[in-house]
Amino acid sequence: MLLELSIENFAIIKKLHLTFHQGMTALTGETGAGKSIIIDAMGLLAGGRGSTDYIRQGKQKCVLEGLFELPKVPSFNSLLNDLGIDQQDELLIIQRDIMNSGKSICRVNGRIVTLGNLKRIGAYLVDIQGQNEHQDLLQPEKHLQLVDSFGSQAFKDELSDFKKTYNEFRELERKVRTIQENEQSYIQRIDMLAFQKREIEEANLQIDEEEKLTEERDKLTNFQKIVDAFAKSHEILAGETDNSLDGIGIAAQEIQEVAHLDKEYEQINESLQNAYYTLQDAAGEISSVLDQLELDEGRLEEVNARLEVIHQLKRKYGESIAFILDYYKKITEELAQADDTGNRLEELQLNLEKKHNEICKKAEKLHSQRKNIAHKLEKDILQELADLYLENTQFEVRFSDGKKELNKNGFDQVEFYITTNPGEPLKPLAKVASGGELSRILLAVKSIFSKAQEKTSIVFDEVDTGVSGRVAQAIAEKISGIASGSQVLCITHLPQVAAAGDYQYLISKEIQDGRTRTIVKEIDTTKRIREIARMLSGAEITELTLENAKEMLTQAGKIG
Repeated sequence: MLLELSIENFAIIKKLHLTFHQGMTALTGETGAGKSIIIDAMGLLAGGRGSTDYIRQGKQKCVLEGLFELPKVPSFNSLLNDLGIDQQDELLIIQRDIMNSGKSICRVNGRIVTLGNLKRIGAYLVDIQGQNEHQDLLQPEKHLQLVDSFGSQAFKDELSDFKKTYNEFRELERKVRTIQENEQSYIQRIDMLAFQKREIEEANLQIDEEEKLTEERDKLTNFQKIVDAFAKSHEILAGETDNSLDGIGIAAQEIQEVAHLDKEYEQINESLQNAYYTLQDAAGEISSVLDQLELDEGRLEEVNARLEVIHQLKRKYGESIAFILDYYKKITEELAQADDTGNRLEELQLNLEKKHNEICKKAEKLHSQRKNIAHKLEKDILQELADLYLENTQFEVRFSDGKKELNKNGFDQVEFYITTNPGEPLKPLAKVASGGELSRILLAVKSIFSKAQEKTSIVFDEVDTGVSGRVAQAIAEKISGIASGSQVLCITHLPQVAAAGDYQYLISKEIQDGRTRTIVKEIDTTKRIREIARMLSGAEITELTLENAKEMLTQAGKIG
């Protein structure tokens, strides 16, 4: 339900704030006053396509804001949760800014949303029905959805289950088709992956192996240099002739004899002693290494060959052994799935056939249920049409007898057929041309579906065009009846419809500072009588038309 509407710099509206109510609200005013502008604003808040033409001349942007009561529909709550929109206070604030640059910014409870998502939200909030905008009803491809919406909850649950099964069927079909259509390339890829897997397996790679082999190769390559360095170092430290270790030992012995004479001498002695023992240990380690050093030319070839294997695998599969092993893991998993798929292709085809049989049975069941739903819908719509003085009308929900093609809704195709003239054949609803009859037909259908669709606000934009007299009164009563379960906003030129409203807004325009602007005001009983009198008689309002207007409001139960 729409609670408040704020409009700023929109068309000829400078600034406007309206509060709306539950029940039926009639919007009236002279032609050209701007009644359709209000509906345009609501349509934009519900996700309609915007245009810079809507911006008031001389302004940079227009701003529209609507305050809605949250619809109590589980699927709507799920939609808001999916979009991350706050649902506190059970209110929804929608704001839309349209810039001169053509950019449009949409916000829902302060969160920016795309125009597509705003349209998904708006579908739950506002249903705008105009003389030329009965889109769902005039589009045969939407008729099946309307029939389904008239079904029971049990039927809707079965339809949901069918759609789930249908999606499973299509996914299974896709898998089988992929294997069949790409069999050659598929086999080639499997062969390639199998070769790669074997190649990596045979290499038996180990993490950190390359670093260790590189270090070993460097040692083997520089073997002579290492031997020379250690031999010379050992000769200098502990050679058979003069060596550094003996010299340091003699120096340490000499200083030791006088170390007790001074603290500084003691420190020098300690340093010499430490140096002597450290060098002695080093000399021993150098000697040990020299004893173990032995060139293995065969090992160098092995290390180089191994490093070349790793280099080739890195060039093919990744920049390091870790990357190669990760790639190996992925292709191993793909090969396992491929083997499974290959082995199960026949099984998949059998499952596909079973799933097809299952879904056909479900589709047949939906078809049978839809026939019953359509029969009830026909009866209810004919009753509604009789209330609107179209008692001789014939209405039929026709099912296509063509080839049955499965889709997410089953295999049914339906279209509404109607005739308002006895003896004349039924024709598609979309081809009914008479404006007055079309208004009544669409209003009758809408009165049926408004209950099933659970829209919070329904807008009728001059759907009463082309009728008068008792038909106008019947339309007024029908719209009022719809308002008993929904909020209804009705733009009308008929005094009977205006009188049926629980509330009435007068839309007018005035010139201020040389510019035209639209003004909208809720009017009290006195002003309602005068406005309905104007609608009855035109420009000249007489005492008689005032009395007629008052009588209309009295008969409608709007005044005592």
